[in-house]
Amino acid sequence: MAEQSSLITKTKCYHCGDVVEQTPYILNEHQFCCLGCQTVYQILNENDLQSYYKYNTHPGKSQNRHKEDLNYLDEPNIVAKLVDYQDDDITIITFYVPAIHCSSCIWLLENLFKLNTAIKSAKVDFMKKQASITFSKQEISLKEVVQLLHSIGYDPKITLQDIVKEGKKVNQTGLIGKITVAGFCFGNSMMISFPEYFGMADFEREYATFFGYMNLAFGFPVLLYSASDYFKSAWYSLKQKRLNLDVPLALGIFVLFFRSAFEILTQTGAGFIDTMCSLVFFILIGKWVQERTYYHISFERDYRSYFPVAVTVLAEGSEKPTPIGDIKIGERILVRNNEIIPADAILLKGDALVDFSFVTGESNPVKKNLGEVVYAGGRQTGGAIELEVVKAVSQSYLTKLWNNESFKSYERKFETFVGVISKYFTVGLISIAVFAAAFWLIGYDTDKAWASFTAVLIIACPCALALSSPFTLSAALSIFDKNKMYIKNTSAIEQMASIDTIVFDKTGTISSPSISNMYFEGSLSRMERDLVYTLCRNSNHPLSREIIKWLGPCTILPINGYEEFVGKGQSAWYSDFQVMVGSALFTGVRHSDTEGSVVYIKINSVVKGFFTMEQSWRKGLTEVIGGLKDRYGLHLISGDNERRAEALQLIFPSNAKLLFNQNPNDKLLKISDWQGEEKQVCMLGDGLNDAGALRKADLGIAVSDDINNFSPGCDAILDGVSFEKLPSFFAFSKDTVKVIKMSFVISILYNIIGLSFAVQGTMSPLFAAILMPISTVTIISFTSLMTRWYGKKRNLI
Repeated sequence: MAEQSSLITKTKCYHCGDVVEQTPYILNEHQFCCLGCQTVYQILNENDLQSYYKYNTHPGKSQNRHKEDLNYLDEPNIVAKLVDYQDDDITIITFYVPAIHCSSCIWLLENLFKLNTAIKSAKVDFMKKQASITFSKQEISLKEVVQLLHSIGYDPKITLQDIVKEGKKVNQTGLIGKITVAGFCFGNSMMISFPEYFGMADFEREYATFFGYMNLAFGFPVLLYSASDYFKSAWYSLKQKRLNLDVPLALGIFVLFFRSAFEILTQTGAGFIDTMCSLVFFILIGKWVQERTYYHISFERDYRSYFPVAVTVLAEGSEKPTPIGDIKIGERILVRNNEIIPADAILLKGDALVDFSFVTGESNPVKKNLGEVVYAGGRQTGGAIELEVVKAVSQSYLTKLWNNESFKSYERKFETFVGVISKYFTVGLISIAVFAAAFWLIGYDTDKAWASFTAVLIIACPCALALSSPFTLSAALSIFDKNKMYIKNTSAIEQMASIDTIVFDKTGTISSPSISNMYFEGSLSRMERDLVYTLCRNSNHPLSREIIKWLGPCTILPINGYEEFVGKGQSAWYSDFQVMVGSALFTGVRHSDTEGSVVYIKINSVVKGFFTMEQSWRKGLTEVIGGLKDRYGLHLISGDNERRAEALQLIFPSNAKLLFNQNPNDKLLKISDWQGEEKQVCMLGDGLNDAGALRKADLGIAVSDDINNFSPGCDAILDGVSFEKLPSFFAFSKDTVKVIKMSFVISILYNIIGLSFAVQGTMSPLFAAILMPISTVTIISFTSLMTRWYGKKRNLI
């Protein structure tokens, strides 16, 4: 009697990939493990989002789990602590979403608006597993947004702690697991391969086949688990019709395994399994270090590093400039016209008309009433306001604002060194492999053709090249930080190295606001002094700050109608008095022969006098210009008159252009003109009048002392005390790129040595096992040590 046997095939859930254990849920011929997964598929299908399943197989997360209670998100007090920004129309919140793991996740989350039109936009930071969502609070509540994320399998991790600090806990469990597996297999396969390397006695020879199969067994988990990310990355790269460095890396790993398996199974050789395991082990360690470095850059270089500026704290009837990092909850701060609000705070006094375009993209200023929360990142566009801090700076938008590339509104044409090399590396590598194989095939030696083709793909590993740039630039970034030159990101260092033209602003940039002499010609009554003091108190312009110092303690009057015209002056009303403080053109005064920075005082159409300021040059200005003039084109653009032109002509080289009486738009246009002459332009300014020029320049450096002149459009902030180190900074940026190029040459030399054996088809497994990890360790050590050596050479360490 014939036995009947039933074949039970375990199918996987179309959505999450879990095994369908029980009666499956079926929809559109797809099987699902639970009703939840089927529901997510149905939601996506009904909203024309089927592309979610194109980018990855089983990209979703299992829905067969308990849903948490979200009723606490209906409490306004809790919502206020969670959101980044909210007004009458929109709310912005950043979620930490642990389920983000692939390109499908990014695609789906950034298309949330297709699931609910109340979602205005969503941006995903893949490395930090964060999603920033903007939604209409009139159409959807925060609870409903979270429920929407739950329904598609992307549960946000919500705590009342600082979300940035939460992101600081780097989840590298999966990577560490892959390193552990690769390290275990590497150690064991190397031990098994020793007899093969150093000659086997008769006893060991009897077990050679067994050792080969053991090696092959160690190779499978390394190929399928430890190296899986490189195959995924290479596949995505090819799907997007571009080549990154993971393509030759994945190709090399695959060929290593394929050739090893062929040799072991046909008993024609020992294979390269130990080499493959060592390669994967070392590049995973490099990836681990790189990710740790990335998070160190993102979080350990905290908000205090980014903003070496101060905000005015009001305490015991006095105004005290305080570093932003030292602001405490409950302190009362003063924010002047055009200053960025550094932390979420409650409006206590003044007319708040806040430009939130840095946060929301909307340029229309928002009026805030007394008692309302004013969110960090807004720029006050009216008179000075007083606020009470309710959330620490570390929870604000400032760091995110500065790192948002959208504030560089023009298109950058700059490309990094590794970005250029990666385009040609894969093509060159495959070409060499094909030519080597063709050469031996012409000679009818198919064995050597096969051996040379595979050996070229094995030995020409790009991991050393891939690691050289991030290790070098990360080390350089930390050196810049220690010297109070706060650069936005690593690519800005390479941009800095390419600069050939440097343009300086004058007031507050090459001149020091802290070392100056202010003179007044005219007459002011007690009340008029109070009026001028109150008006200037609203501005953060260096000249306004100097006038306040000169006037000394005064009574603050309740002015209204305050306006400041950047680069020109400011005006306001007090009772029947109109007060104007500014340039001759702004106040309608005929130009006089008075030299220097001149600020006129006009009250009710009567000129009461004018201030002139003799501002000293920054310490080491002559040495800075002398250190830069041989390698860079140097120019000066100033809004002041030509009074000190002769002195500046002695400091600047003869071919420098010294332009005076330039308004902010003139500065921007001049930067554009130089760029039109194919020059790479760096602009150094004070961050207020020069905001447009800083944003337009190829590299914008805001020079800061003790005023809150943070500009999201700049690429770096230079503390005024480090101004004299500018030549060293520019030289060090070139040194950094030099280190990257030298490490590339070393990597190429390793490859040439290896390829010389590979194209001959004579590469031994021992040679590959030794050369490949040594090249990686050499590059990492070289970049770290050389970067520090150049730092010492430039007196930055």
